[in-house]
Amino acid sequence: MSDPEVLVRLSDDEALVLFEWLQTVGERDELFSDQSEQRAVWDLTSSLESQVSVLFSAGYADSLELARSRVRDQS
Repeated sequence: MSDPEVLVRLSDDEALVLFEWLQTVGERDELFSDQSEQRAVWDLTSSLESQVSVLFSAGYADSLELARSRVRDQS
């Protein structure tokens, strides 16, 4: 029996910011109490990688900064 799926909706900006953060933490073994947590992060990162179109563009850093500024709470 397979597990039912959970769907999460993200804006393009949210997906880009989340992808970048997951990439950063995904390789840090000390953050996980069990390898299954790291596997879930890797799987989510992989899923986002196939959805975020700017990942391999020359303007990735600029796109990321713009996305971060749009996702931040406005004060």
